[in-house]
Amino acid sequence: LGAGESGTGAAVLAKKQGFNVWLSDCGKINEKYKNVLSHYEIAFEEGKHNEAQILDADEVIISPGIPLTVPLVKKIKEKGIPVISEIEFAARYTKASKICITGSNGKTTTTLLLYHILKNAGFNVGLGGNVGESFAMQVATQEYDWYVLEISSFQLDSMFDFKAEIAILTNITPDHLDRYDYKFENYIDSKFRITQNQTNNDAFIYCLDDEVSATEVNRRNLRARIYYTTFQPDNTSANAYCFDKKIHININNNHFTMTLEELALQGKHNAYNSMATSIGASLLDIRKESIRQSLSAFENVPHRLEYVARIHGIDFINDSKATNVNSA
Repeated sequence: LGAGESGTGAAVLAKKQGFNVWLSDCGKINEKYKNVLSHYEIAFEEGKHNEAQILDADEVIISPGIPLTVPLVKKIKEKGIPVISEIEFAARYTKASKICITGSNGKTTTTLLLYHILKNAGFNVGLGGNVGESFAMQVATQEYDWYVLEISSFQLDSMFDFKAEIAILTNITPDHLDRYDYKFENYIDSKFRITQNQTNNDAFIYCLDDEVSATEVNRRNLRARIYYTTFQPDNTSANAYCFDKKIHININNNHFTMTLEELALQGKHNAYNSMATSIGASLLDIRKESIRQSLSAFENVPHRLEYVARIHGIDFINDSKATNVNSA
């Protein structure tokens, strides 16, 4: 259901796995995706949903933009047909390890930064999820040993057996509550699905200074090894902390520092992002020199705190990517 980046990629993977696959989108399908579907000889409809045919499915892969509360999806579920996300489907067909990032703010930056570090360190790594090319399309057409995936709460809602070997939660602030019955606790539960199926061989990284995340970590029985970031200067037992205008990373007694000025991404929120990615990279035994070089050379996403110009002594910043008050 849905023929965007996610739905089209899932359809191609399903076709390659030998399923009888059909795609339905009630809107107009982008020409780019129509060409892909035609190339792989995948049947599709646009501008409507053929309910009878949809309700005849064995399994439905739903695009993240479609709420689980719409009448058609309710009918599918009432009939007992599994409704899963593209990430759930794609994970069945890859042996690659997955580093997954979620959070209300900072997840795209953290995802791209971690991908940048792994790529520079020589990892055979793909980038996907809520950013870049569809995860399913990459599983269908490429061979990676690692994936760095940005995962939204909408994708997590239809995730069941999927597992993140390393999960990063940047923070949790009220967002998209219209999809969660206007209950913040439902949105929090959705975000914590990133820890689902993790074992004590896996890692979970979060921000201690984010009150919601810290409260929930203490409340939940998480099985993964837990690592955290903080700006509390006296919390030197933290895996990543900020003190004396430096970030300090300490994993398995492997300690390194960087001054805040050396970081390519400026601002306190980006220091948190840099600390979380440093923990993730250190858990993969990437050399600290390599991490340091990547953190200082990274170029940020367009429209995200992007410097435009200085005019009459005033700096102009393009932050049009901000989608909520906390982000701005």
